[in-house]
Amino acid sequence: MNKRETGSKYEDVAAEYLISKGYLIEFRNYRDRFGEIDIIARKDGYLVFVEVKYRSSTSAGDPLEAITAHKQKQIRNTALGYIRYKHYNPDSMNLRFDCIGILGNDINHVENAF
Repeated sequence: MNKRETGSKYEDVAAEYLISKGYLIEFRNYRDRFGEIDIIARKDGYLVFVEVKYRSSTSAGDPLEAITAHKQKQIRNTALGYIRYKHYNPDSMNLRFDCIGILGNDINHVENAF
């Protein structure tokens, strides 16, 4: 599998995990000029922007360590683009940024990660 296929496979795993936890998936792989958001979901009145990272082992570090301050800024800017695209009013919404790190078969979901 190439990097994109692997990423897509584990984004599917993360989406299935979120659905099993009661999330409603609104959009997958939203892209604009600022970047990409892997999963956009809703739960308990929140619009949740989710970044997914996968590692087969810790040789390259924990998957969550790959979500740097720069990546977080890109995700925030892309989230604003999505809100504008959908004509949502951000002042009347509860927004949250979550991360899902998948290490081998273990899933670590961090709510309100940044």
